[in-house]
Amino acid sequence: MQQELEQWKEQVFHLWNVAIDYLRQVPLNQLHAFTIVLITTLLLYILRAWKRTKSNTIVLTGLSGSGKTVLFYQLRDGSTHQGTVTSMEPNEDTFILNGEKTKGKIKPVRIVDVPGHSRLRPKLDEYLPQAAGVVFVVDALDFLPNCRAASEYLYDLLTKGSVVRKKIPLLILCNKTDKVTAHTKEFIRRQLEKEIDKLRSSRSAVSEADVTNEFSLGVSGEPFSFTQCSNKVTTADASGLTGEISQLEEFIREYVKP
Repeated sequence: MQQELEQWKEQVFHLWNVAIDYLRQVPLNQLHAFTIVLITTLLLYILRAWKRTKSNTIVLTGLSGSGKTVLFYQLRDGSTHQGTVTSMEPNEDTFILNGEKTKGKIKPVRIVDVPGHSRLRPKLDEYLPQAAGVVFVVDALDFLPNCRAASEYLYDLLTKGSVVRKKIPLLILCNKTDKVTAHTKEFIRRQLEKEIDKLRSSRSAVSEADVTNEFSLGVSGEPFSFTQCSNKVTTADASGLTGEISQLEEFIREYVKP
């Protein structure tokens, strides 16, 4: 994407220089109308170039075992890939969402499934600068034992410079909600906010030399809420095994237009 941006910037500069050379030869009484046409043309060209280079990448991340890879295969071809998949390398592919294959000409989406193992999370930094959106997958069935670990990972994600500066939208996707004993997305959201609030307090007590987060979270003196984040944070339900991923698809198409 960076290479494409550089190419169209070079083209714009070239057109601008050609226009300036031409303007020097235009009589003064014709200059005003010509200038309006020139500026309009350049603006339309820049707008079209910007649309072509807008990111189509969605990053799936979350703790290991939350069901990210099953969701990846559901999005791609509607399969569960035998139900249980543990990824040790990122799964990455560009495709038309399986649920849209009968809708004619649709823009493909690049989906990147980043492994949740703590040793492999640095790979996330390779993909975040390119992301149009991030999906943080939570196991709604086995949430409470993993609440602390999920909150720590989410805290680190929400304080990354690439996420904060670009205001990358984030979806907390509560997976496996087809199970009777699964927690609701409202409960999971509240618990994550409470846990992140505790983390915020404990980390603010650490000396600045030891803090690795690029940005802080929330508003000082107030309980933490996802509404305080610079980027939009929403929650949704899903079930990778049954193929109920409509809310995930809606999030993707909100930020990668078809």
